[in-house]
Amino acid sequence: MDFLLDSEYFTVKKNGLSQFQTMLAYLGGSAFQTVVDNPVTAYRQLVQQYAKNLKGGIVDPKVASKEAQAIFIKSPIGASFSGLVPRLVGVGFKRVPKFGILLGISYFIGEDGEVGYLAAAGASILSAPFINPIRMIEKQQRAYFKQTGFEKPITDILRESAAKNFTPLLRGTVPLMGHSLASAVLGLVGQPRIQKYIKDELGSKTHLSGFFTGFIASAAVSPIYVIVTNPLSRLEVIMQTSKIDGKSISVLEACKEMIEDSKRFGLRGMFRGQGIGIAKAIFSLTMFHQGRIWLIERFKYHNIRNGSLIPSANGHASL
Repeated sequence: MDFLLDSEYFTVKKNGLSQFQTMLAYLGGSAFQTVVDNPVTAYRQLVQQYAKNLKGGIVDPKVASKEAQAIFIKSPIGASFSGLVPRLVGVGFKRVPKFGILLGISYFIGEDGEVGYLAAAGASILSAPFINPIRMIEKQQRAYFKQTGFEKPITDILRESAAKNFTPLLRGTVPLMGHSLASAVLGLVGQPRIQKYIKDELGSKTHLSGFFTGFIASAAVSPIYVIVTNPLSRLEVIMQTSKIDGKSISVLEACKEMIEDSKRFGLRGMFRGQGIGIAKAIFSLTMFHQGRIWLIERFKYHNIRNGSLIPSANGHASL
């Protein structure tokens, strides 16, 4: 982490930002996305979690959806904001390692402001152990909403985990690596490139705003993203919502549960929560990039005002 203390990290580059400002833009976009998409995130988890009833039997996806809806009708505020605190804390604990590794690899291999697939792959694998505990806590908070009507306190989750040397906080790390890889490749790399293409091809002809070109790009990427990640998300939910003080569920056991689900209910069982997942992905991805782009523009304006960046005649900025 010595490069974080290097003056180069705070030096404005050719893309108009310093590495530090780029990192802040990614973190700010992530925080904005986290707040606005939390109700959808909570609902999707409950739809996937309620694949099994309290006796452990697999239920029809329609029944699971109705149970999730009942939770939101009974406790709309509590359900909508359940898990938000660890998610916001996770913007630091989860995103700093992920974005730090992502932008670090991008910087060292010579990518100037354009994050590539190699950096995305490296970040998704290396950051998973840092990200997983926060995701585990988030899911545990709303895992027992049906039984208690309240989210589980973080202190209780940590106390139960401490009794097992905190190893339960690593449940679901393997599927998370795959999930994170798809997220980085399609969301962090694919969406901006598609948005740039749409803006170049349609923006000048139709005067579409940055928000709408971003929304179209997110809509193009999200179905692919959800098809790839929905089964992985199911594995995470299965592994991370079981009782901490009980027996953990392995990846193989979680896969067997999904196979049994698909045998009984076909693709509806395999892809529980996919419809809401696509809507969430489009919304979340758009909000993340709009927040990130807004901050990037503010930082560039700041750099121009303090003389770190000189706007050129064609409207672009230079050092």
